[in-house]
Amino acid sequence: MKTIVAALDFSEATEHVLSVAADLAKTAGGSLYLLHVEAPDPEFVGYEPGPQHVRNQVARAIAEDRHEITALRDRLKGEGIDAHCIVLQGPTIEKIADEAARLHADCIVVGSHGHGALHHLVLGSVSAGLIRRAACPVLVVPRGSE
Repeated sequence: MKTIVAALDFSEATEHVLSVAADLAKTAGGSLYLLHVEAPDPEFVGYEPGPQHVRNQVARAIAEDRHEITALRDRLKGEGIDAHCIVLQGPTIEKIADEAARLHADCIVVGSHGHGALHHLVLGSVSAGLIRRAACPVLVVPRGSE
């Protein structure tokens, strides 16, 4: 395994996903790509973009996420891991699967939030969608795993 993609959403699962992905990268002596996908622009999904203050809030949130993922990358680099970070915007499952394919990833590491069956029935699951769509293995880190 030379290229690992860790899909991060900055939830409570992030540290677990990061730890597992970092261990895989260390063991394999490979590269680790930290990937975060922002929600698509409202215009992208056919809605008006809204007032300027809403667009400014979205821009600030994206900037904060970029700062956070860069800090995670820098921390991993400090541990001797060949780490990179990518922030994309659009449909989550598609963007993660497509970016992993573009990078020729050997594995995608994603967290599970442990939502119930009703949640998955109504909203679906990123991990389940990736398992169906990705061209490489998907490692799902269970909620609360060490």
